[in-house]
Amino acid sequence: MTTVLPSVLPSVREVLRMEPVAVALPEVLTGRERLDAPVRWVHVAETAEAARLGSGGELLLATGVGWPADEAALRRLGRVLIEADVAGLVLELGPPMPVAPAALVEEFAAAGLPFAVLHREARFVAITEAVHSRIIAEQMAALRARDDIHALFTDLSLRGSPADFIVEQAARVLGSPVVLEDTSHRVIAAGGLAAGGEAELADWEQRSRAAHRAGGDGWTIVPVEARGMRWGHLVGLAGEPHPAGRSNVLEQAAVALALSRLSDRDEDEWTRRSHDALLAALLGRRFAAEGGVTARFEAAGFPIAGRPLVGVAIRLRSGTLPVSAGARAVEAAHAGGADAVAGRHPEQAGTLVVAASVRPGRRLGDAAFEAIAEAASSARLDDPAAVVAIGSDARGITGLLSSLEEAVELAAGAAAPADARLGRRPVVQRVQHRPLLRLVNALGSDPRMLEHTEQMLRPLIEHDLATDGDLIEVLRAYLTHPGNRTRAAAASHLSRSVFYQRIALIEELLGMDLDDGETVAALHAAVLARGRTSG
Repeated sequence: MTTVLPSVLPSVREVLRMEPVAVALPEVLTGRERLDAPVRWVHVAETAEAARLGSGGELLLATGVGWPADEAALRRLGRVLIEADVAGLVLELGPPMPVAPAALVEEFAAAGLPFAVLHREARFVAITEAVHSRIIAEQMAALRARDDIHALFTDLSLRGSPADFIVEQAARVLGSPVVLEDTSHRVIAAGGLAAGGEAELADWEQRSRAAHRAGGDGWTIVPVEARGMRWGHLVGLAGEPHPAGRSNVLEQAAVALALSRLSDRDEDEWTRRSHDALLAALLGRRFAAEGGVTARFEAAGFPIAGRPLVGVAIRLRSGTLPVSAGARAVEAAHAGGADAVAGRHPEQAGTLVVAASVRPGRRLGDAAFEAIAEAASSARLDDPAAVVAIGSDARGITGLLSSLEEAVELAAGAAAPADARLGRRPVVQRVQHRPLLRLVNALGSDPRMLEHTEQMLRPLIEHDLATDGDLIEVLRAYLTHPGNRTRAAAASHLSRSVFYQRIALIEELLGMDLDDGETVAALHAAVLARGRTSG
């Protein structure tokens, strides 16, 4: 018997619809619920002895010419066929057997197996030829598909493609969601999700653990491992069959992921990329609904529902973050009583952003935030953290977004400590001490605030766009360090003479006096609002 790939086998239903069978007017007597069972092969079997030679999954064709006549023998024949694990039985009605034997029908009905009769004469040779030709043709197509899948993921491995791209390619090939999880069932990357991904990722850990224990839900799960080390699993959610086999596609993708993992110099590479992607999507507002981005964070092991949340931004003196900064910050947050996601700010290379979810009964004080900042910078003994900025306490994903934005804005404008005064300890700043920043963030994208920003800053924006200038940033530094132009010039990375020239140009373009308190307040609100909307 020829061995064929299960994914390309026709079903009993499909065989009954093929032209050589359909012209003989088939009628299904039993086993309608099993008509989608795969047919591994088709052959003529007029006796129980012939049926015993099969290996299961065959659809048998018969005229009844060799069948016994008495009821007891017919029941024995039925049991023999059922025990042989046949896919079904098709009887051509005719002179040898004008009606289906009731005893045989009852046996098949009790077993739930398909038993069909043909009301017209059929050419069994044509039926077997049609079915076998299709099986062989689709088997060849499946083999070609397997070759294509092998080539795809081999190329991705040789190219050094990152894990998230490999997962996306697996989802594209299968046409259904694919999730890469670590051994703790936290989502590292996901591809092929519906808009937002809320439905697929909701309660991910619980659903994943249940699927690992008992299967179900049509999930296909393969390990990602190599050299005795298992890093996680690749999970294909329910979807249509693939010519190469869904398991085969995921296995090839898992090999590519394992090779990628072996080549990573940083053992936290997967988690780091996952956290960077999560925070970039949140800060960049690249999500269609709150539920979707909430599900993504929670699936990554960051509880949101019912938890106090806070955004933190950490800036080192040099402005250069070590690769391990995020992982170290997460460990320190965990030790301090919070689950955390940490990653580089997508637009400010020297800033580490940390989203913290405080565990019940715990509270994060300044000491905990200092520990997080020091852990993030501990890989650079010569480069301690300069500033740790803390946003407002928040609830829900939109509150966390506002808190993170507050912290980033606060860190960007905060002055580094003087070594002689504070040594390696960072400056800890809370947004509660910045009422104007809190007000701007509370107003959010209010059209009136946007209009105020445009009216106040339009001349500077247009000047910077036309000349690739830096007047907005110079003004930001001036407003962040009121009354201290020396520090403001240093924050702008300009000499004092050039800084003064820029300030004079700003006053000229705006037609305003930067020594006027009300003007400074209005401009400061506009600059903070612009930083929020452009970030």
